[in-house]
Amino acid sequence: MRISAAQRTENENRIRAAMDRLLRGEIPPGGKCDIKTLAREAVVDRTAFYGTRPYAHLRVEFDRRLQALQQAGEIPDPREAQIARLKAEVTTMKERLSRSESTIDALAEFRTQALARLAAQHEEIVQLRAAADGTNPITRLPSARTTTITIGSCS
Repeated sequence: MRISAAQRTENENRIRAAMDRLLRGEIPPGGKCDIKTLAREAVVDRTAFYGTRPYAHLRVEFDRRLQALQQAGEIPDPREAQIARLKAEVTTMKERLSRSESTIDALAEFRTQALARLAAQHEEIVQLRAAADGTNPITRLPSARTTTITIGSCS
């Protein structure tokens, strides 16, 4: 079915208006920032955007503007923005978990080494005490006495 030039202009205006709404982030419920939603919002057949169809140049313009927004760091579709944010958060959490696990492993190894050293030192102390008690004549020195010196006043 052929459309008149006036109908085609009206359709292009509706498509451009819908394109502007989608790129501003005004995504309808159940839609995305894509050609399918653009066609639905403009009330135009989606196939008119492909190949040599009448609105293929508008699809190219839509894709170009969408890419420009994405390269500028803006994501018009709130769901896509949330997905990107959550993916980045998952990556950060995985890196944090990996660092935590390596820290835990290092601390567990340190604990094992510290306990082994303490056990070896305790064993050495027990052996030294046993050797000191029986065979070696060790004389214990008397404890140091504290002497109090009083200084009188000079007159």
